[in-house]
Amino acid sequence: MNLQRPRTGRVIAGVCAALARRFGWSTTVVRLIFVLSILLPGPQFIIYIIMWIVIPAEPLPVSAPRAPGNPTV
Repeated sequence: MNLQRPRTGRVIAGVCAALARRFGWSTTVVRLIFVLSILLPGPQFIIYIIMWIVIPAEPLPVSAPRAPGNPTV
């Protein structure tokens, strides 16, 4: 499975959800580990922002082709 930020189930940017999906962990556990890591000195927020930029978002689902003359509102 690729490392992609999900379009659903995000809290901020989907970085923790992406890591949880990739490694088969619970999203809650990954988020809890991140929150607890904030108590330690270090560049956690910078790493999070870098991962937000580097990890691509899931592609939008491909919709079925529309029939001609059937406008969407």
